[in-house]
Amino acid sequence: MPRSKRRSTTDMSTNEDERYASKRLRNSNSSRRVSRVEEAQSFSQKRCLAWFREYTTPDDPDTLGPEGMEKFCEDIGVEPENVVMLVLAYKMQARQMGFFTKEEWMKGLGEMQCDSIQKLQYRLDYLRCLLNDQNVFKAIYRYAYDFARDKDQRSMDMETAKAMLQLLLGKHWPLYSQFSQFLEQSKYKVINKDQWCNILEFSRTIYNDLSNYDVDGAFN
Repeated sequence: MPRSKRRSTTDMSTNEDERYASKRLRNSNSSRRVSRVEEAQSFSQKRCLAWFREYTTPDDPDTLGPEGMEKFCEDIGVEPENVVMLVLAYKMQARQMGFFTKEEWMKGLGEMQCDSIQKLQYRLDYLRCLLNDQNVFKAIYRYAYDFARDKDQRSMDMETAKAMLQLLLGKHWPLYSQFSQFLEQSKYKVINKDQWCNILEFSRTIYNDLSNYDVDGAFN
């Protein structure tokens, strides 16, 4: 077996230097990648505001209106009528349906650390899960009344009320279809806030067979 040639000290030193330089380059590249990931993950008010501006107009840069809302919903992949949009509005404490102000946007998305479409899409399941908490659901339900009603009126018109009740209770309250039928046949043209809150309590306390229903209750 031939004897291998012995490497010179100079060759070994050069190879060691090359390996060290290569390792240092890899570490530097890795650090830059980590830095970019951390930058993408951290919340940026500047980025969040720039995102908001994508949905506003030069005439009113601080208000996202119906047209912008439609594009926003399309971008995040959610129908405007989806209940998750109501939960998002609740997180922003938006005052008017179909509109987000700059302050509302920055408050709500800032709390959720969302400054991009992808980050908000990632949080949609979190927003939906809030509806499973009875106390949070109650707060969202109460919020929905003032959010959806015509601000020029003290009460909510019946058509709006039925649409919001369908959104909030339609899938979860076994008696909803009967109650909706009752509203259709009733004399009510509007629903005030006390009645609105009573409907939720009614849905939570009345048995499905109506055996504990008080005929002298609020909706008779």
